[in-house]
Order: sequence, then C-alpha cells, then structure tokens
Amino acid sequence: MIVLALAAGVLAAHPLGNFTVNHYDGLVAAPHELRIDHVEDLAEIPAAQAMPGLDADHDGRPSHGELAAWAGGACARAASSLRVAVDGRPVTATVASAAASAPRGQAALPTLRLECRITAPAGPGTVSFRAGGDGRIGWREITARGDRMTLAASGVPGASRSRRLTAYPADLLASPPDQRSATLDVRAGGPPLAAPARGAGPGTLLPRGADGLTRRFTSLVARHDLTPGFAALAFLVALLLGALHALAPGHGKTIMAAHAIGDGRRRTRDVLALGLTVTLTHTAGVLALGLLVTTGALLAPEALFPWLGAAGGVLVTAAGALLLRRALHNRHHTHGHAHGHGHGHVPARSRRGGVVLMGLAGGMVPSPSAVVVLVGGAAIGRAWFGVVLVLAYGLGLAAALTAVGLLVAGSARALARRIPAMRPRLPSAMMPIGTSATVVVLGLGLTLRSLVL
Repeated sequence: MIVLALAAGVLAAHPLGNFTVNHYDGLVAAPHELRIDHVEDLAEIPAAQAMPGLDADHDGRPSHGELAAWAGGACARAASSLRVAVDGRPVTATVASAAASAPRGQAALPTLRLECRITAPAGPGTVSFRAGGDGRIGWREITARGDRMTLAASGVPGASRSRRLTAYPADLLASPPDQRSATLDVRAGGPPLAAPARGAGPGTLLPRGADGLTRRFTSLVARHDLTPGFAALAFLVALLLGALHALAPGHGKTIMAAHAIGDGRRRTRDVLALGLTVTLTHTAGVLALGLLVTTGALLAPEALFPWLGAAGGVLVTAAGALLLRRALHNRHHTHGHAHGHGHGHVPARSRRGGVVLMGLAGGMVPSPSAVVVLVGGAAIGRAWFGVVLVLAYGLGLAAALTAVGLLVAGSARALARRIPAMRPRLPSAMMPIGTSATVVVLGLGLTLRSLVL
C-alpha cells in the first residue's frame, strides 16, 4: 500500500487539463480537393502564452480584430505543417478561411479556439494525411468522410467523438486519443455530404478534468471587487482547499508523510520539517513555472513535468537509501549490544535528511491549478493576490501532512503498547529494512517511468 500511495503522490499531478493544446482534423474527400476542417482548442496556459502576440493593444482583452489577425497567422502555420499526398505525390494545403474565439476559462483567463478551413488538391486514389506536431500534450483526433466520393478504407472514424472539440467524452479524458495520420482509399462517385449544422463554437469553459475543489480554488482570483474582507476569506478558503487536496484520494502525500515518521520514533520537529519542506518546494515550483509562463520564456511548460517527476523519483530513491542505511545501522548496533540495551542511536542528520528528501519529493511537481491561479492573478494585475493564494494553498498542504503525520505516529505508538504480543512474531529490525528497500525500488521505478513514458 505504501508503494502505490507514494507512486500516486509523485505522478498524480501530471497536468492533463490547463496545459493542453487539443487538435481536431475533419477530412472530407470531395471531387478535385481534400477539405480539412482544422480546429484547435488552447487551454488557459497555452492561451496565456499566445496572448502577448495576440493582444496588440495590451489591454488584456482580445478584440475581434486581434482574434481575426491571430487566426490568419495561426491557420497559415497550421496549413504549412500539414503533410498531404495523393498516390505518393505531395500536394500543398492552403487556407480558405480562418476564425478564432476566446471563451473565458478558469481564474478569469481566456482560452482560445481556432477554426481553419483548409483545402488541398486531390482526387480518386490513395490520399495520405499527417497532422503537424508541436509537442504539446492534448487531444488529437482525425475523422474522414466522402462528399460525392466513396471511402473504401480510411482507418479513422467518420464522426468526431468530441464533436469538434466541443464536448470531450468523460471516459477518455484520462487517456485522450493521439491520432496524427490517416490514409484514405478514395474512389469516384457517392452520395453528397449533408452540410453540418454549426454554431459559433463553445461559449463556456469546456471540461478539463478539474474537480469541484479545483474550480473553487481557481475562481478565487477572478473576483473583481477585491476587498480586505474577501482577501482574508479567500486566504482561509485556499488554506482549506490545499488541505483537502492533500487528503484527497490518489495524491498519496499523507501516506508519504506517515511513512517518513512511521516507525514511531520521530520527533514533532521532524514532522514539521516535512510539512515545511513540502510547502516551500511546492510554492517555489509554482512561482518559477508561473514566471516562465507569463514571460513566454518556456514554450511547452508541460514538458517539464516528466523531468520533475524523474527528479522526484531520484529524491525518493535517495530518501529510501538513507532509510535503508539507518535501518542496517540500527540492526548492526542492536546485535552489537547483547547486554540489554539494544536500542538504536539514530544520527539526527541522517534522520532529518530522509525527512527533507521526502518533503522535496512531495512538493516537487507543482499543482497545475495553483499555476493557473498565479497566471490568472498576473493577467488581471493582481499578481500579489495570486502569490498569496498559492502560499495559502501550500500551507494547507503542509498542515494536512503535519496533522496526519502526528496522528499516525501517535497511533503507531499506542498500537504497539496495546498489542505487545505481536512484537516477537517479526524481528524489529526487519520491518524498517523491508520498507526502506521498497522505497528504493519505488524511487527507481518512478524515475524510469517518468523518463520513458
């Protein structure tokens, strides 16, 4: 159980929502041309990165003219990135029309929706299509249909599962499709394609896999009538939401804290050191990532998360190595005292070093919602308020870790006193050795998984 919980603590923070750039390409084989309905849905963070080049007057609100200008350039770049060939002969894709909108997202940040109508000369034969790639994570979907032409084979569905990125299926959010190419066997003749009924696109925020607590947290910074009373209330709410985030299933940070003090001999200041380390590490990571996003210094911030996960795995491995070294030292020390004082003198530096490493691993991957709050505060001229909310969120994480750690340590000592008959069944030195070795294996597994997947 410790293995699974620790793994969840490092991996659960992977940013699947606010960092995504989602793509849809609807292919229609028609006489003399291939029509491509290219749609992009940029979530809050990539939209914030695009905003400096879009918002020409720097008023923080994209106008229709600014959106139209941005759409023209974005669609031209999208068309040039597409690779279309007919019977092995490359053909050039050109933009027929371009449009963009900016639905409001979380933390008062705008999102961006790009719609491009692209055409390429084509006819009967084998038509190959490959979408461009920018390395951003997100939904990638391709569909294909015929208009007075027949598709003998395509390898992709005829209908969009996301309705052109307007309604993402909930059961696919955890593992979105990654379709980047299609090969069509096009034959002449067929029924005409009925014109689809199109609206203006989504007018509200699309689901991004965020739970209710995340939405409440990101909405705090969007309050326009900021007063001292509301700021104090928002601080307390962020504190509570940070604690609830740490206690939520799947995060595993509380179990990690319980493991770091699980042998029942830790001091209260070690528990406080663990919570403080998690808070400082998490807050510093959010501030650094938010700065990189707002300044445009980092093109794909989500690319950092695998490396942060790998760093967290290395820290878990190091913490496990310290714990294993201490457990082996205690066992040797116990065997060397055969005259009734088989206690272990744990070096304070070694003990505290393992706790700090566990804290660094727990706060290594910043919460995506905290980054959204920070960027949202900067976007509306309240960067200080975003920093305050992020700090409160981190303090909530630390408070939950400290409370659960103290509770588990006290419970372990009480259980050991109440059930003394269980002690002789397992050598006292074997449990710390086994647990520490498990942590080492887990850390190595997390490191490899973060770098390979």
